Amino acid sequence: MSIKLSSKALVSVLISGFLMMSVIISAQTTASTATNPTSTPEVYTAENPGWLVNVDEAYAISKKTGKPILANFTGSDWCGWCKRLTASVFSQDAFKQWAEKNVVLLELDFPRRKTLPQNIQMQNQNLAQAFQVGGYPTVWVFNLSKDEKVNQYSIEALGKTGYTATVEEFTAGVDQMMKKK
Repeated sequence: MSIKLSSKALVSVLISGFLMMSVIISAQTTASTATNPTSTPEVYTAENPGWLVNVDEAYAISKKTGKPILANFTGSDWCGWCKRLTASVFSQDAFKQWAEKNVVLLELDFPRRKTLPQNIQMQNQNLAQAFQVGGYPTVWVFNLSKDEKVNQYSIEALGKTGYTATVEEFTAGVDQMMKKK
């Protein structure tokens, strides 16, 4: 499955906007830390161990390894189906072993009871809009390429899924998406 040309343009614009806002936020954070040296930068990690939270990190690893990105759009602290997917699939050793060999894991969280860093919130919102996420959990598998001159990503969507009850069902579905490439 691939995103239509008009959607690709939207994705590029959204991700470009995200990147510009990330630079602005990073500059503001740096300035704030410079004026208040006792403040420590907030460290944010994924709910699921081994998952990344930053699309730039996921892209770098994907580019280096040739593996596609598996992005989990989740409401980690409120979404019942998301919690079930984590319990039945993502927390299982069989999934972790499969993922290690096949994909780069990216968690895009939309919690209600905790606050994410502003740059992560913006990244997650922009990617949810670019992928037209309408509910949780939504899991997209995709490749990224980057135009370094304009600092923009292009997305090659391989497919999406949602809740599945078993590791075998989930990984078989993702394997099929990756074979279509």
